Amino acid sequence: MALLGGHLAFIFGVLGNIISFIVFLSPLPTFYQIRKKKSAEGYQSIPYVIALFSSVLWIYYALLKSNATLLITINSFGCFIETIYVSFYIYYATKKARVQTLKMLILTVFVGFGAVVLVSQFLFKGAVRAQVVGWVCLVFSLCVFVAPLCIVRQVIKTKSVENMPILLSVFLTFSAVIWFFYGLLLKDVNIAVPNVLGFFFSILQMVLYMVYKEKKKSIDDGKKLPEQVLVPQKGQPPVVLVLESDGKITAAGSELITQEQLADIVKLGSLIRSDKIRFETVNEQAATEVQIAIPAAGCVAVN
Repeated sequence: MALLGGHLAFIFGVLGNIISFIVFLSPLPTFYQIRKKKSAEGYQSIPYVIALFSSVLWIYYALLKSNATLLITINSFGCFIETIYVSFYIYYATKKARVQTLKMLILTVFVGFGAVVLVSQFLFKGAVRAQVVGWVCLVFSLCVFVAPLCIVRQVIKTKSVENMPILLSVFLTFSAVIWFFYGLLLKDVNIAVPNVLGFFFSILQMVLYMVYKEKKKSIDDGKKLPEQVLVPQKGQPPVVLVLESDGKITAAGSELITQEQLADIVKLGSLIRSDKIRFETVNEQAATEVQIAIPAAGCVAVN
């Protein structure tokens, strides 16, 4: 029976390594958006700093335990990838966010981990040392699951899930289940317990994401772009102007828009937010592009 439990623990450990590998890579889309925007504004570094600290602690705990190779392998990769994430965030963060991240990094990874090592080495021995470090790992494992919740307040306030790393929450859920059974089979409470709470925290984040994603979708579906029908010349069909979301005005209903009709665009002046708009006719055979400058006095100049 013990042999079977050992084999099952190894299988769940391998599965845990695979799922955790995906968990560590799941924030890549988030950092792609940061790279694309060239700004980390709106994003939080807390989850990545805490994850880095947790990985370092688990490596130390695994070194104090026997037969914990699978913990060492995945957390070594975690240290590597989380260091990249934190460095990437610091590079694109604002000055204030950069300073806060550096302070948190020094306080946790350097001061915090150093304190854990010193206290455990000088005050505890043998199995007690491993148990104490395990308790510390348990606490910060919970922090890894709770850390993304710092975005929850922002999501509720803005009613937007743009900055919520949903992939991280999804894979954390799978990871929590796998590592729970791994800890249960090894009879290691420090591994099993945090993953129980981690499972519920991750489910909460996914529920929140779905709720506000649907709200955003319903709001977007309810939006209608303003339209205005221009008075056509004799013998010509009506011309419908539509103000697109990107500031472009498209016209449909005639093959060619005359200057008299272009002048009527001033009627949309209250809808125009920029100094210049792009105007084009929707027609398969012919299209006209003009730049319309709207002076402060309210006159229209057609180029």
